Amino acid sequence: MKTPTRAPKTPAASPDALPPEVRPGQSVELLKQLHILTRDGKLNQDSRRKLKQVYHLFQFIEKLLLELPASDTGPTLADHGAGKSYLGFIIYDLFFKALGQGSIYGIETRSELVESSKALAERLGFERMRFLNVSVVESTQSDELPAQIDVVTALHACDTATDDAIAFGLQKKAKYMVLVPCCQAELARALNQNKALNLQRTPLAELWRHPLHTREVGSQLTNVLRCLYLESQGYQVTVTELVGWEHSMKNELILAKYTGQKKRASGERLLALLKEFGVEGLMGGRYPMVAVAAGVQPELA
Repeated sequence: MKTPTRAPKTPAASPDALPPEVRPGQSVELLKQLHILTRDGKLNQDSRRKLKQVYHLFQFIEKLLLELPASDTGPTLADHGAGKSYLGFIIYDLFFKALGQGSIYGIETRSELVESSKALAERLGFERMRFLNVSVVESTQSDELPAQIDVVTALHACDTATDDAIAFGLQKKAKYMVLVPCCQAELARALNQNKALNLQRTPLAELWRHPLHTREVGSQLTNVLRCLYLESQGYQVTVTELVGWEHSMKNELILAKYTGQKKRASGERLLALLKEFGVEGLMGGRYPMVAVAAGVQPELA
């Protein structure tokens, strides 16, 4: 008797069916829950751009995590301004999960995002992820964080939140800091306050005479001061692009590695720049260690 011909089975979804941007071993369920992948495993243009940024940043962070010395508890990472914790979840999924040790702490002020991240971590079994509903400043006093953190990240932390993340990293004796600043406005406001006086004092004030230039110069100067401050506190600093400028204008990536070699000259240059631009008032609040080294009480600077 002739064997009946069977209808061909519909092939099950395979890794080959996923967009090429998805890394091997990446949790598809996680990417769907983060709304990076659609229900049928597709990427839209906005999600593709976001995934590229996070993966690119992960490549930098993975190298730093691999350089950490082995320990009984594993590495610790604090992610400031975590938002929906895209970065933290992907780092955990691609590195911490297989490692079997170490913890990630997501720090975010929006309670609804903290609660949704907690629920997602529980659903995926990411048991060594913690989420704190506090500001970056408040996190320095939180008992839920260990006394020492190996890696501090701040991806698109707005305005002074990046400075707060640096202060957190210094307090926690971080071995590495990975910072992508965003929307720096504090220094621009300070430049505006003394604009007329500075225009009389120095021709350099023409650099921030117009409002658009004030914002751009303020943003650039803010990051330069941050780098000098980190160097003055014993960090080796590298500044590079996160991704191509066609993907994001908030694109500056600051990588800081602790060496313990404090550069006095960097602190001196920081103070010189503050004076040259007429914004010495920022010294005590933003750069207290430099203020103390210069013999100025931070609260009086």
